[in-house]
Amino acid sequence: RVQHHYLAFVTLAFSTLAFLVFRNEEWLTKGIYGISTIPRPEIFGYPTRRPLPFYYVCLGSLGIVSLAVWWLIRSPWGRAFVALRENPVRALSLGIDTRRYTLMAFAIGSALGGVAGALYAPLTQYVDPVPFQLSLSLDLLMMVIVGGAGFFFGPFLGAMIAVLLPEWLRFTQGYYLMIYAVAVIALLIYSPTGILGILDRFMAERRTKAASAQRAVAKAKLEVTP
Repeated sequence: RVQHHYLAFVTLAFSTLAFLVFRNEEWLTKGIYGISTIPRPEIFGYPTRRPLPFYYVCLGSLGIVSLAVWWLIRSPWGRAFVALRENPVRALSLGIDTRRYTLMAFAIGSALGGVAGALYAPLTQYVDPVPFQLSLSLDLLMMVIVGGAGFFFGPFLGAMIAVLLPEWLRFTQGYYLMIYAVAVIALLIYSPTGILGILDRFMAERRTKAASAQRAVAKAKLEVTP
């Protein structure tokens, strides 16, 4: 029932509400003490208590989810999602049920978040309300924006930068957050589509120049030919 900026506000409000519930309802989540001693699963009878086997479980889950998303964005559903993202009014005029596809997008995103949570809990073997704060949602959103929203590999690149950049800037001590913020602001001003957006524009310019050169050569050959 809500759209555009109002939808974002409602989503953020729901995230804050969920954090307050997880923190205050001790009978459900044990409050600030959290839930500990979460066991790691057995995959086809093979234990994953050690870090390396569980790493392979996470890697395999990432591969399966990535293939599923790759298939989804190239399906008719994916084309409808792209149309809805680019111009909801035009998508509605093309006969796309915008409300239905918006709900589907939320459902798919929630399912992917559930998969991540199902892996995060046994990875740390402890869950408390802190990861459900609004700051984590903003961090995830920043990964998508920095890498390149609308590109399949954008979130992968954004996650790598968000994880590795603090390590690279460790020598700056507490200033790395300021440097990271300035870099992100500069990136959003120069390229709102993220790092992959810059690469995409660069490749598009190269293709345009190559096509122009080919047309010029073909025109010159026609002029020379008697």
